[in-house]
Amino acid sequence: MTLEGRVAVVTGGGRGIGRAIAVALAREGAHVAVAVSRDLDAAESVAAEVRDLGRQAIARRADVAAAEEAEALVAAAVAELGKIDILVNNAGITRDGLLMRMSDDDWDAVLDVNLKGTFHCTRAALRRMVRQRSGRIVNITSVMGITGNAGQANYAASKAGIIALTKSTAKEVGSRGITCNAVAPGWVKTQMTAGLPDEMASQVVRHIPLARLG
Repeated sequence: MTLEGRVAVVTGGGRGIGRAIAVALAREGAHVAVAVSRDLDAAESVAAEVRDLGRQAIARRADVAAAEEAEALVAAAVAELGKIDILVNNAGITRDGLLMRMSDDDWDAVLDVNLKGTFHCTRAALRRMVRQRSGRIVNITSVMGITGNAGQANYAASKAGIIALTKSTAKEVGSRGITCNAVAPGWVKTQMTAGLPDEMASQVVRHIPLARLG
């Protein structure tokens, strides 16, 4: 497999899984637009790693929960890198808490970034991919979107929604040469999971055959 000459957009690309995806795509030959919601320095650092691999890269700040910023991100990738062949919807946040105590703000924030953000970026990318009759969309969901998890009703609901969105998107655009798939990682050792209470981390590890986080 080679991605030589392909252009990828990776949201949430400044750290953790998103950073690893951006660098892996570059190693396979892709040029990469690295998007973050706040820390542009982190995105610039990842873009530098991509350039060190001999690929083109841009770093952009984009709040994918805002439709206009998602559109601007995709437009920038097309303007500066020439097109968009691959979209990786990886941006995500958590606002954990028991459902009966969860605020509307915490519910809305997670759904807006995780689910609505995936919708916004997918829609923006599809407007270009349909014209070129090719494209690959990869949505990063979670096993929590399948199993649910106490204290993460908002996060689990957002990730379950992404799974349904993925399946619907694939059925809509498959005839145009575009695929849409979801990847559902388990618990991965990143900054997002670093703040897990020890008790929760221990419970998680007990259900993993290798007895460690990814």
